[in-house]
Amino acid sequence: MTRSRKQNGNGKGTVVFVGAGPGDPELLTVRASAAIAGADTVLADPEVSAAVREALLEAHPDLELTTVSGEPAEVAKSAVAAAKNGSVVVRLIAGDPFTSDAVVKEALAVTRTSVAFDVVPGVAIGTAVPAYAGVPLGASSVQADLRTADTPVDLAALAAASTGTGSPLVLQANADQVATAAAGLLEGGLSGNTPIVVTTQGTGTAQKSVAAKLSAVAEKSAGLDSLAGPVVITVGSVVDKRAKLSWWESRPLFGWRVLVPRTKEQAGDMSERLRAYGAVPVEVPTIAVEPPRSPAQMDRAVKGLVTGRYGWIVFTSTNAVRAVREKFTELGLDARAFAGVKVACVGQQTADAVREFGIVPELVPSGEQSSEGLLADFPPYDDVFDPIDRVLLPRADIATETLAAGLKERGWEIDDVTAYRTVRAAPPPAAVREAIKGGGFDAVCFTSSSTVRNLVGIAGKPHARTVVSVIGPATAASATEFGLRVDVQPETAAVGPLVDALAAFAEARRAEAEAGETP
Repeated sequence: MTRSRKQNGNGKGTVVFVGAGPGDPELLTVRASAAIAGADTVLADPEVSAAVREALLEAHPDLELTTVSGEPAEVAKSAVAAAKNGSVVVRLIAGDPFTSDAVVKEALAVTRTSVAFDVVPGVAIGTAVPAYAGVPLGASSVQADLRTADTPVDLAALAAASTGTGSPLVLQANADQVATAAAGLLEGGLSGNTPIVVTTQGTGTAQKSVAAKLSAVAEKSAGLDSLAGPVVITVGSVVDKRAKLSWWESRPLFGWRVLVPRTKEQAGDMSERLRAYGAVPVEVPTIAVEPPRSPAQMDRAVKGLVTGRYGWIVFTSTNAVRAVREKFTELGLDARAFAGVKVACVGQQTADAVREFGIVPELVPSGEQSSEGLLADFPPYDDVFDPIDRVLLPRADIATETLAAGLKERGWEIDDVTAYRTVRAAPPPAAVREAIKGGGFDAVCFTSSSTVRNLVGIAGKPHARTVVSVIGPATAASATEFGLRVDVQPETAAVGPLVDALAAFAEARRAEAEAGETP
């Protein structure tokens, strides 16, 4: 982590004006992230998005983040007071700091003190949001903010400037200002047929853009009633290029609310991949993973690895890999303890977790990624070629006996060890339970039989209109057992292919709808 100046011990504080970008945390610049990491306190503008705030607090749990608003002189006074105590104060601004008149006044107020200041530019809202809406502004545009100006913006002058230069017009406004702004532009000489697009929650997965003609917006007949809060209004002929350049809102899962029945720690890769397709992942833990009630069995098993007791170790889940790694750390061991032991994994996701441990697995199913698929490829015991006939099988306390029985049939001796326990998580909030049962989610992604069983147990069955996607055949069987219709199942049982398959399903459904067929 970057050390603050206060921590460096020179006693001199500073105020750093940092651009937070338009709303998507991934649009924070590298320098902005470094400045925040080195801050003693962060004074955030109210318009800094919730997504950015959550991302910063997740990355820096001890971060002192306070929302400030008011007159520029008063805000600057608070920042300067903290800096005079030797603190590094980040003044976090939505968009790009020096595109805000109020922030410029804050910076000027700081210059009248002995406190130094820095500026970290950010991605500007007025250029980023039109880009996410599929509108190419070109080399120049006419920009204004209708919310923060000291005097009313001269809409007639903006219309004249746009007409005179042929440049598109970009306005930041509140939703309730849109119709008035459109009427003012008409009075200023813009044609009623001028294309306009109004975008809310720009650059996020909840982004929504409504395109219309300027006259319809002025007459409040453009269907903008559902928009609320800050919006970006883009006006000009370039709006018509959205039909070909709408790269964000046209993603396969854009706007889909997808239920992810996993803990935040486990859901990271899945949620990130869903967001890349435009979805809004909602993580609902259904399982809590806990250590075995007694550590003795795992202690003996791991020591057996070191002493050469086992010819194979078979991992059936990433949780099993994690449990063994944690036991290794506890006992002061590392991947070298696997020397001479062959490693098998039930699927690619588990194999990836093993590779992160520094081990290359000898066996991953070539076909179905399940216990049955692993058994199909697992070699029978051969007393000539296999000097050790024992297999270590670390797994959950509720695992099925299919794999152990199949290995015994192939002549292997099995040490079936409880590496971790899975317990049912607490029920989610009432609003989430109602959304699950009432069709408030477009899709759900199940990654194991236990996630199916536990979700139904703590929250009820997903609504019939919810698309059910499952990671593999065992999970599909559990979903069917609970009366769920399985819509999506990837060929490879792993998180990436699961999300990719859901996106392909959504794309096919959209194509059917556009062709006039009933999805």
